[in-house]
Amino acid sequence: MFNKTSKPQNRIDSLIGATTRIEGNVVFSGGLRVDGMVRGSVSALTDQPGTLVVSADARIDGEVQAAHIVVDGTIHGPVHATESLELQAGSRVKGDVYYKSIEIHQGAVVEGRLVYHEAEIKGGVELKLASSS
Repeated sequence: MFNKTSKPQNRIDSLIGATTRIEGNVVFSGGLRVDGMVRGSVSALTDQPGTLVVSADARIDGEVQAAHIVVDGTIHGPVHATESLELQAGSRVKGDVYYKSIEIHQGAVVEGRLVYHEAEIKGGVELKLASSS
């Protein structure tokens, strides 16, 4: 009730194939799997929870932003996971990583800062210290 969390998509709606190279920004909704190369930012629509999967041979040169992100490939740029981030053994990230929840497998490499972002509590209850009498 205090903070809305979304669940990762269990299906892939869009695929950027292994032989595909995109020059420009990609905006998606639902689930996106990248097997190829993207030069530009990759981001989910802000009003919808999105899941991004970056496969072992994939490469993204640009900023990445989604609710749920799974990386086994290479990202050169900042990564913003508003819910969860999983860095698998083959992942290589060169840039700062912003996350709410993170799982890092042995072998994953991050060349940058890991920055934890606590979820904002909207309409929550403010707690005050009890006065001593």
